Amino acid sequence: MTYPFPEPVVIDAEVFTELPANLRRPGTPSYWAERNRRGMAVDSFIEGPSFDRDGNLWFVDIPFGRIFRADPQGQVTQVAEYDGQPNGLKIHADGRIFIADFQNGIMQLDPATGEGTPALRDCDTEGFKGCNDLHFGADGSLYFTDQGQTGLQDPSGRVFRWQPETGALTCLIDRVPSPNGLVLDLNEHVLFLAVTRANAVWRLPISPSGRVNKAGLFLQFSGGRAGPDGLALTDRNGVVVCQTGMGLVWVHDALGRPVCVVRSPRGLGTTNCAFGGPERRTLYITESDSGTILKAEFAPELGIRGAPMFSGLDDGGTSGS
Repeated sequence: MTYPFPEPVVIDAEVFTELPANLRRPGTPSYWAERNRRGMAVDSFIEGPSFDRDGNLWFVDIPFGRIFRADPQGQVTQVAEYDGQPNGLKIHADGRIFIADFQNGIMQLDPATGEGTPALRDCDTEGFKGCNDLHFGADGSLYFTDQGQTGLQDPSGRVFRWQPETGALTCLIDRVPSPNGLVLDLNEHVLFLAVTRANAVWRLPISPSGRVNKAGLFLQFSGGRAGPDGLALTDRNGVVVCQTGMGLVWVHDALGRPVCVVRSPRGLGTTNCAFGGPERRTLYITESDSGTILKAEFAPELGIRGAPMFSGLDDGGTSGS
C-alpha cells in the first residue's frame, strides 16, 4: 500500500525510572480500583507528568492520592498524600502546582511543604463530573477537562477555561464523550482535545471572543482498549498523542500526519507525556500499568522538539508539557 506521506519512524522507548517497591502498595484496597478495575488489585496508577524549573519530573498516583517527584537522575520521592484522586498535574509560571483531581476538582499544591488545598471545587456550586487533565495558557488561564464517567453512552463531558486571578470560569464545550488530555497550539488559536472513548482527537478553534466555534475531528484512531489520553505539542505545532491501551505515543506534524511512533517496552498504559532534557528533545511517558516512567530521545535530524511551556522555564532549558 502506498501512503501519501512517509511511514513514521519507529522508536522503542527505554525506562527512565519506576516507582520503587517501598512506594508501591500491593494488596492495599482502593476505591478507585474497585470502581475502575472491577476490584483488581493495583499497587499504583501514575499519571500527570510535568517538569519544574530545576528539571524535576512531578507525577501523580490516582488510586492512593499521592504526588511524586523524580529528580534528573530518576530518584523518586513522595511529596504528598491526601484524600483524593489526582489525575493531571501542571506547574504555573510562578511555581505553583495545580492538580486536576477527579474527586476534589482543581487542587493547588505547595511544592515546598506538600500541602494541598482546594483551588476550584465546583462550577457555581454545581459539582464537576470528575476533573481529568489541565493546561496553562500564556496569560495564566487554566484549561481543564471535566471527564467523569462520560463516553459514547453519555457525551456530556466538558472543557473549561478558568482564570485563577479573576475567578472567571467559562465552559468552552459541553458535549464531549470523555474529554481527556488537552493542549493549545503555538498561537493559542486552537485547543486540541483527546476524546478517549471516541478514540479521537478533536480540534477546537477559539474565536477572538474566547468561544469555541467549528469544533471538528482532527485525528481518528482505532483499536486498543481505551484511546487517546495525554497530549503534548512540538515546537512546529505538531500534536503528540499518548494512545493508552496500545502502548504507543504518536508524534504528528501540524497537519496531523504521523511522523514518529514511540513503543513502550513495558505495558500498554501509555497515559501521558512531557518533553524535557536538553533542547526538549526527550519525551518522558507515564506507563501506568507497570508504574514506570519511560523516555524516548529524538535525534536532531528528526526535527522533533517540545514546544516551550508556561511553567517559568526559558526556551533553551528543560520544559514540561
